[in-house]
Amino acid sequence: MSAAKADWGGQGMADTTGQLSGGTASVPAARNVTGASIILLLAFAPQLVELAISLVGLVAAVSARSPLQVVAAHGAALVESLPMLLGQWADGGKVTLRSDALLALIYTYPLIAIAVFTFLARPRAPQDYFGGVALMAIALFALWAASDLSGMRGFTFGPGTAPRMLGVLLLAMGAAVAVIGLVTEGPALQVYHWRGPFFVSLAILTFAVAIRPLGLIVAALAAFLIAALGTSETRWGETLIVGVVLTLGCALLFPYVLGLPMPLFPRFLVQ
Repeated sequence: MSAAKADWGGQGMADTTGQLSGGTASVPAARNVTGASIILLLAFAPQLVELAISLVGLVAAVSARSPLQVVAAHGAALVESLPMLLGQWADGGKVTLRSDALLALIYTYPLIAIAVFTFLARPRAPQDYFGGVALMAIALFALWAASDLSGMRGFTFGPGTAPRMLGVLLLAMGAAVAVIGLVTEGPALQVYHWRGPFFVSLAILTFAVAIRPLGLIVAALAAFLIAALGTSETRWGETLIVGVVLTLGCALLFPYVLGLPMPLFPRFLVQ
């Protein structure tokens, strides 16, 4: 009797263990709540940045719109931009939307969709997946920033042609990387290092602020050298040579080959 009980108990323990292990294997992976939340926050980053600037503008008078105007404009754009686009497209007229509405359509809506998909999906290579999503976010922002620039006229490049081409290419590359991270095994997210993204972002902002008053040559070289600070492995002699060569190439390519109206030299030297 005791042996039978022992056999039954052992069989019951084995069955229970088998059910637990099978159940554990069949339990789906945890939702990407953190990743989806970060992407959702990224989707509203331009609106939040403008809101912060408008709050600072209450004291320093650097913003054209008050915080209430910023919230109202972007809130209305999020609600009305898609119906306005569909209505103008259905009427067969030229689609003309405000910058706030274009921001919602080109940048915010796609990232909201990606955030929802990220919450539902379970990427097998999180590092590749979220890296691809980051590239897509940069590309979408570039496409929105270039939306008010004129494109090609016949065979002549317009100011918005190169940014749009690069934005579309970067968007496709980011989507490809994200899909690879979704379906293939790969590394998990690594420890975040702030130095590279910080100096690259600072270089982009420096170029955007300095291009008009300082010209392409100074702004491009300064942006390249600031971006080089993003790694401790930079060799400054070689970096300076490469920066000068790339700057001269940009000075020939954009104003002369592509015909883009970019100032080459600082404004105070030209005037």
